Amino acid sequence: MEERGPVRRPGGRSARVRAAVHQAVTGLVGERGYGEFTVGDVAARAGVADTSVYRRWGTLEALLTDVALTRLNAQSPMPDTGSLAGDLHAYAAQVAREITGPDGLAVLRLTVALSNRGDRGLRARDDFLAERTRFVQAMLDRAGERGEHPPDVLGVLDHIMAPMYIRVLFGAGPLTPDYIAGLVDRLLGQT
Repeated sequence: MEERGPVRRPGGRSARVRAAVHQAVTGLVGERGYGEFTVGDVAARAGVADTSVYRRWGTLEALLTDVALTRLNAQSPMPDTGSLAGDLHAYAAQVAREITGPDGLAVLRLTVALSNRGDRGLRARDDFLAERTRFVQAMLDRAGERGEHPPDVLGVLDHIMAPMYIRVLFGAGPLTPDYIAGLVDRLLGQT
């Protein structure tokens, strides 16, 4: 008779623990900042035992990297409005909602902090940037297939994404719909 390993159910307790721990991390980063809490603090806030956190992630840094990658790579669906301008406007609005949402600033700060903490943090940063680049490139490729003349990926990152991230990270002003639209329009030469 064939011996089976443990059956893992999607969802269930494991998913609830992971969600609670992730939420605890973003809450603590938002309140205290990077490096100002322990695994014990995370476990207490999540309502789980320290051993559960150590068993699953091993170290606080591994947990923080998992949180950053999970939150940053959880993108909304790619907009498909039928035009590059429409797609970029919709995408920029999605990103603005993500980074100004309840955990947005905490996750951005966590990613910046981790990128200065060794190979694992650098991989988290690089994975995030690579994922965003692939997503934007697919949007631009689709525009090219429609006969439009899209900018390059770095143009989108430099002229739309970076200003929004800087505003949020440094509290340099709100991401209003007019501001976001202006970023896209300037990139496309419409203003």
